[in-house]
Amino acid sequence: MNGKKLIIFLLIVSLVVLGGYIAANGLNLGKYEIEPVRESINLGLDLEGGVYVVLEAQTDATGDELNQKMQEAKSIIDQRVNGLGVTEPNIVIESDNRIRVELPGLKNTQEALDMIGKTAELQFIDSEGNIIVTGKNVEESEPMYIENQVTGKKEAAVSLNFDSEGAELFREGTERAMAKPVGDGRIISIVLDGKEISAPAVSSVINNGEASIEGGFDIEYATELATLIRAGALPVEMEEVQASVIGPTLGLTSLDKSIYAGIIGIILIFIFMLLFYRIPGLVSVIALSIYIMMVLFTMVSLKATLTLPGIAGLILSIGMAVDANVVIFERVKEEIRAGKSLRSSVDSGFKKALSTVLDANITTLIAGIVLFSFGTGPIKGFAVTLIIGIIASMITAVVVTRLLLKLFIGMNITKNTKLFVA
Repeated sequence: MNGKKLIIFLLIVSLVVLGGYIAANGLNLGKYEIEPVRESINLGLDLEGGVYVVLEAQTDATGDELNQKMQEAKSIIDQRVNGLGVTEPNIVIESDNRIRVELPGLKNTQEALDMIGKTAELQFIDSEGNIIVTGKNVEESEPMYIENQVTGKKEAAVSLNFDSEGAELFREGTERAMAKPVGDGRIISIVLDGKEISAPAVSSVINNGEASIEGGFDIEYATELATLIRAGALPVEMEEVQASVIGPTLGLTSLDKSIYAGIIGIILIFIFMLLFYRIPGLVSVIALSIYIMMVLFTMVSLKATLTLPGIAGLILSIGMAVDANVVIFERVKEEIRAGKSLRSSVDSGFKKALSTVLDANITTLIAGIVLFSFGTGPIKGFAVTLIIGIIASMITAVVVTRLLLKLFIGMNITKNTKLFVA
């Protein structure tokens, strides 16, 4: 018996057991805490309950103009929804002039509908609370870099261009601000939907309708701020055409049943693999356990949202992972029956099965990518778990299963080919 390979094999098995325990129960190590997967994974609208609403733009715009208006409207809605503290909202544009908003876990649905449906309001307010100019007068707002006069370094900023009316109003506002002593009196706040998003100080009178917002922020914030300002100037009315509330009790019941069904299915798969393939079956059980944890921890780390169709995608990918192992083990069995050694049979079997496994997974992966690109809501949830599952399946089938099988053979515990179903 090869003691070194036995230690490595047992170490892998121990890590799998530890990973399963952490996934189910979490881990607390003083300042570091890992929550159980069920508590840390984001649940979709159909599982956690919440509200979804479909809004339609009331505008005659078409083509690129309509597309721009819809993108800006989506940006506004996203900002408002984030202000409600909703976890993983799903906001997508449908049918050119409609926006679908899904808000999992939201309890006060009327507040959400009121917040989403109202018209955006962008205001520039002086230190005395007077509105100087509104978003309807902003023609352009873009992120840019400017040179800091003190440090000489390039810093992110936002450029503003007003129309003729806005330019005159802004000139008068900055002129009044400059007449005040240096300090808070020279602040002009930028307010979107009643929330202050920036408060720059006036450094000079703006005569040409062009201004910049500076504040020592990075280019990501400058880009977001410019987008919000452009979106705030959008005068498009959104009308609610469909809304529905999903109760969390139905969703959580469905989740419990789905998990229960999934556990039963996985146990039956494990029993089948152990009875039919014996030692390779044991290896596949370990590999599939690694696969399941890879998928779950990946979804948690990516903050992906789990939906009922997503659970279906996960179970489907588990079936594909088992199918890959079956294809590989059958090829290995053929090589053993041809008279080759166990080690040579594993190498040759994996090599011959590789193209079949890759072809089957890659075609399904392409389908998952298409569903994610063009689907909405639950379809995206199905696609996400399917894509993650397929990638994890290929890794475990091609790399992990082969490693574990070669480690087991290298331990020289047995050379009985009947234990390898030959």
